[in-house]
Amino acid sequence: MLTSESQFETAKASQYLQQLCKHFAHKVEASCDAHSGKVAFPCGTATFAASDDVLIMTVVAEDQAGLEQSKEIIESHLIRFAFRDKLERLDWS
Repeated sequence: MLTSESQFETAKASQYLQQLCKHFAHKVEASCDAHSGKVAFPCGTATFAASDDVLIMTVVAEDQAGLEQSKEIIESHLIRFAFRDKLERLDWS
């Protein structure tokens, strides 16, 4: 299994976590509360953790292609949702 993680510093971490999970829940299995969430994409699984000022996103996939696809799905949606925060890209490790 391959893993990648990114952090987004924002005062709206919990809001974005819930918005992402609820959005993805329309097409895939997803669950969340104010501080944590999980989304099961066909290409990989994403977990989210929110504190007062940071959203941590972790992706796990069986192969590099699944990892990259999962990261792209999360990043493209978060960039749209966080346009007021002027998010342009995430740094994944």
